[in-house]
Amino acid sequence: MATVKVLTMAGAAAGTIDLNDAVFGIEVNENAVHEYVKNYLANQRQGTQSAKTRGDVRGGGKKPFRQKGTGRHRQGSSVDPTQVGGGVAFAPKPRSYRYAIPKKVKRLAMKSVLTSKVNENEIIVLDTLGFDTPSTKEMVKVLSAVKAAKKALIVTAEANENVLRSASNIPGVAVSHVGEMNVYEILTHESFIVTKEACEKIQEVYK
Repeated sequence: MATVKVLTMAGAAAGTIDLNDAVFGIEVNENAVHEYVKNYLANQRQGTQSAKTRGDVRGGGKKPFRQKGTGRHRQGSSVDPTQVGGGVAFAPKPRSYRYAIPKKVKRLAMKSVLTSKVNENEIIVLDTLGFDTPSTKEMVKVLSAVKAAKKALIVTAEANENVLRSASNIPGVAVSHVGEMNVYEILTHESFIVTKEACEKIQEVYK
């Protein structure tokens, strides 16, 4: 069972927290993480790309030039994909790229990235995190005090509007809560900043 230091918003020590090995201490499964990331990125695609096939291009009713005697290859239509201004062969059309992966794979991927954050000392646990009013200046102070990397993901137990708005103007910093955090976000941010309450909730959800 890993033990991690708990810090205050000022960066001072505030005790420790024991992390459940069933969530933060498993054997990292890179294949599960890879499958999750592929799925996540595919599901983000809009699928709105489109090009015209020969059936969509205007023209093509008349043979463009005679069959023989021109020194050119024989051609029966001006909308053929080989012609300038013709249609596109196998043209992309709007479609959905969404697909599903098993829940067990999602859970395994989540546990794997959480474990990797602990193994690489990229997890920062705060005893509490909150502001009376949104303040980018105060959030910058907190991030500096806890020595967070430029790319940091802040996770709270529940949605916190003041924390969200305080970090919204800081490049590289994202805010989420336990119910919405995902593997891709955790993976693409160097520092994983989580409140003690959120950490306990994560262990309840994924144990």
